Amino acid sequence: MIEWLDTLQEALKPYPWAYSAIVAGVLILVAFLVNWITKRILLRGLQRLLSTLPAHDSAENKVRLAIISRLANIVPALVLAYGAAAIPDVHEPLEIVIRNVCSAFIVLTVSLALAKILDLVEITYSRRPDAAAKPIKGYLQLLKIFIFAVAVILIVATLINRNPLILLSGLGAMAAVLMLIFQDTILSVVAGVQLGTNDMVRIGDWIEMPSQNADGDVIEVALHTVKVRNWDKTITTIPVRKLITDSFKNWRGMQETGGRRIKRALYLDQRSVRFLDDAEIRRLEDFVLLDDYLEHKKKELADWNAELARRGAKPINERRVTNLGTFRAYVEQYLRNHPGIHQEMTLLVRQLQPGATGIPLEVYCFTNDTRWAVYEKIQSDIFDHLLAILPVFDLRVFQQCSDTSGMVVTSPALISK
Repeated sequence: MIEWLDTLQEALKPYPWAYSAIVAGVLILVAFLVNWITKRILLRGLQRLLSTLPAHDSAENKVRLAIISRLANIVPALVLAYGAAAIPDVHEPLEIVIRNVCSAFIVLTVSLALAKILDLVEITYSRRPDAAAKPIKGYLQLLKIFIFAVAVILIVATLINRNPLILLSGLGAMAAVLMLIFQDTILSVVAGVQLGTNDMVRIGDWIEMPSQNADGDVIEVALHTVKVRNWDKTITTIPVRKLITDSFKNWRGMQETGGRRIKRALYLDQRSVRFLDDAEIRRLEDFVLLDDYLEHKKKELADWNAELARRGAKPINERRVTNLGTFRAYVEQYLRNHPGIHQEMTLLVRQLQPGATGIPLEVYCFTNDTRWAVYEKIQSDIFDHLLAILPVFDLRVFQQCSDTSGMVVTSPALISK
């Protein structure tokens, strides 16, 4: 090969530019050939090898191929960078330009490959059991920004044929400009560190943030944003810093404790509240859930009324059992014996301030299953039963009248006549 080039050079001695052009063409052809061999043979062979492995279509294998493909682009660049010096009669400035452009391309290729390596790290890390509790995507994105920032400095320094340290020394004067440009990134980094340190948000958490119209599960925690899949299957993207500056509700505590709160009231008609006579009390004694309450109440009232009799007070001063108090005791015992209610958490049946809509009798307890559908079923079953059993205690639910019985319905046509 060398002898052939010497012969060709001797034959083209009257035309030196022709020999230089031929050598440059051969160099470009060699670079193209090396690139073809790398991409068509080595990469395809590697792809076929990976296809024989289990889960060859996985994202991890695709990223591995992308890394190797990026690094393969370095080979033709190296051929051109070092082969430029072999071109005869090439001007030194042109040789420097070719070498610098190839070097800059190599730096860019390596930085892109490093970014893909970080993607591979994220995929591998996501398989850990604690990956959802401690996501690292934001930190990897920050590392990518650093890699590309260094790559830009090296590329610029290579193209202008200057020492990179000279460019770095000038960055001090540009600090204010850089802080303005990367303001969102800096704030997001600080917010991301606070979120991770205080364990405020994890992937899979149900968060509620009305200011951002977000109500659903967290599906991604990145450097700048947190993505939430709402219950209507839409996706809300929240800036990370908003989770620090604005308030939001995280339902993780409810899921971890294993109890979901029921806080709902029955609005009772105040006119239906009254005392119970002895016959009604004997009838209510058939309820097993009221045995202890009625027995304790009868003893308490008997002692109270006996004391009044000894003092000579009139019977109007006696205390008696009410239908509302008995119903409240029944509801409490019903909840304490319900298989769907968490018995180790707060359980209350209380009256709230009466108002224009009646007396609110509030049920405050926790289900022992936090799943949405199961929770709603337990809650509905409880209030179905309470509404149905109210008439047994001669109580009525307060509501606006909707009964049309007894009213004469006349069509507009007859009215016009």
